[in-house]
Amino acid sequence: MRWEGRRQSDNVEDRRGMRVSRGGLVGGGIGTLAIALLIIFMGGDPTPLLQGAGDAPVQTTEEPYQESPQESEWRQQTAVALADTEDVWNRIFADMGGQYREPTLILFGGAVESGCGFAEAAMGPFYCPSDEKLYIDLAFYRQMEGQLRAGGDFARAYVVAHEVGHHVQNLLGISNQVHGLQQRDPDSANQLSVRLELQADCFAGIYANRIDKYGDVLQSGDAEEAINAASAVGDDALQRSAGRAVVPDSFTHGSSGQRMRWFETGYRSGSVDACDTFKAADL
Repeated sequence: MRWEGRRQSDNVEDRRGMRVSRGGLVGGGIGTLAIALLIIFMGGDPTPLLQGAGDAPVQTTEEPYQESPQESEWRQQTAVALADTEDVWNRIFADMGGQYREPTLILFGGAVESGCGFAEAAMGPFYCPSDEKLYIDLAFYRQMEGQLRAGGDFARAYVVAHEVGHHVQNLLGISNQVHGLQQRDPDSANQLSVRLELQADCFAGIYANRIDKYGDVLQSGDAEEAINAASAVGDDALQRSAGRAVVPDSFTHGSSGQRMRWFETGYRSGSVDACDTFKAADL
């Protein structure tokens, strides 16, 4: 991905110098396996996880933050990827006769207080519909390269584009509709969550399609990096890596094959209509 010297989004807020903690929060004793699974669960509504934090007060301190050269590069890449999503979705919404509302991306370290509540980095990147903000701890990129073997600048751009996909779902009213269906039919909650996540993957594919057409941005192998990242966070891949049996009924994000397939659907078509995972008979 050609990102050097290109526009970086102004909608980035750096909170890495802020240290946030919540007294009494259950989390310090979570086993390594559970943390690993949480780290690689990207996207979705974090509210159920956050609700476990209780009513303990949030404590915040601020101190100077010195980023490493690698973090500086990742921060710039992330800001460029966010700028690209803004260009893409502003055009798409305009073509649909609407207006895109750009989200803010929050960089944090360790833990953060979001509009959805207190969250630790172990959750991985997430989108909060309450404040329309994306939250990313850049340390997740290191986890991608090491544990998931899903490194590369466009793999990181996929992470941003997937979370922005959830923002698009929020703007289009899809997220609220799904949440309502889940409340009315709890037995279908997991399946609806899978369809929501796969649609966000498809929207990330649209992003890749559009920036490929808008300018000389993508390089050889970039699409494969994103597809590899989508595969690495499939529920079946996570369960196998944890030494557990694959249980499709427990999936909340979709299998590796499904996540790759829907990213590719968006990438090939560049069409929002093609990303209607809720009408698809076969995911």
